[in-house]
Amino acid sequence: MEHNVLEQMGFIIGDWIPKEASIAIAVEGRYIYCKEGIQRLPIVEGQPVLAGSIADHVGKEGKRIEKLVDAAVAGWPYYGIGYPVQIGGMSGVLVVILPADYPLRQKGPLKFLTGKMEEAWRPVPVERISHIESSQKKTWFYAEEETYCSIHTLKNLRSQLPDYFLPVHRAYIVNIHYIEEISRDLASNLGLTLKDGSVLPISQNFAAEVRERLGF
Repeated sequence: MEHNVLEQMGFIIGDWIPKEASIAIAVEGRYIYCKEGIQRLPIVEGQPVLAGSIADHVGKEGKRIEKLVDAAVAGWPYYGIGYPVQIGGMSGVLVVILPADYPLRQKGPLKFLTGKMEEAWRPVPVERISHIESSQKKTWFYAEEETYCSIHTLKNLRSQLPDYFLPVHRAYIVNIHYIEEISRDLASNLGLTLKDGSVLPISQNFAAEVRERLGF
């Protein structure tokens, strides 16, 4: 199939899927077309389909598949919906690629976060989480002296958590119920002490919002 026909197909599909979605088409184990959405798409034409990816599962099973794909598969987590298609008389796969947190954003505030600790994944009710941190290009959350790694970014979580979670820094979101006290350091910068003993900074960019939300 000529590339301009694939391009037309991509734009037609793009009219009814979320604007943030990316589209990829694979035939015989290689991607032959990619259309990037709002987020960066780390797939290029000619790249082989990775084992364990949505395209791989659809190609093997020959049916529609919708699932969250872990970062271990492609180096980046994503939510994908794949469809078996016929391309120029050959069996192919069309994949709609969305941010990993896309299904969560279609619902109300999060009731739990699933985190990885060692080799196990555990769902943790959000009311038990004291704070969430972005560090070393990963997102970590803390609950009852346990540390978990999450696939979600801090930026995306800000709009999904209940209103008792408060951003205090570009690297921290805090559960208000776990704040022990607010104080100033020697340089008059605001900081938080949590009930678990954690001490977190309040950045100047968030200080006004923290003051308004906490009323001081």
